[in-house]
Amino acid sequence: AVALATGGLIVALLGKSPVVAFKVYLRDPLTDPWALQEVLLTATPLSLIAIGLVFCFRANRWNIGAEGQMLVGAICGGGVALLFLGQSGFHILPLMLLAGMGGGLSYAAIPAWLRVRYGISEILTSLMLVYVAELLLDYLVRGPWRDPKGFNFPQTPSFSESALLSPFFEGG
Repeated sequence: AVALATGGLIVALLGKSPVVAFKVYLRDPLTDPWALQEVLLTATPLSLIAIGLVFCFRANRWNIGAEGQMLVGAICGGGVALLFLGQSGFHILPLMLLAGMGGGLSYAAIPAWLRVRYGISEILTSLMLVYVAELLLDYLVRGPWRDPKGFNFPQTPSFSESALLSPFFEGG
């Protein structure tokens, strides 16, 4: 309630209607099917990361490099999708999910191993590895995985239908 009141006050001080602002930021994303799907699309990986981090924090370890681990998981899953580009089959999506989990897990093992073997802070190493993962992704989409029909944008070719999840809602 305090956060909503503070936000409303700030919006009012900017000369805008707090009611309209709350409608746009709170009600509309939860009532429009397309916007709700976008909220779920964004919130799902963040929720999975949060669930995983609970175990680290309960063990009194600080893994602040979860973004990098998510990126490496996405790179591995995307690599499987590109490996099967133009093919179809029920096996592609499960292989992508397994590769993504394995990639994220392997990347998380690096700071853990450095902590156990050399006593290096997992806070620092997990954070630094986020930047390595971002640079790896940037290299791949600008280099070997670049879409030749992508008008020089840093993107991969579109995945096959078998490598995509179905939309949650009609028209999504």
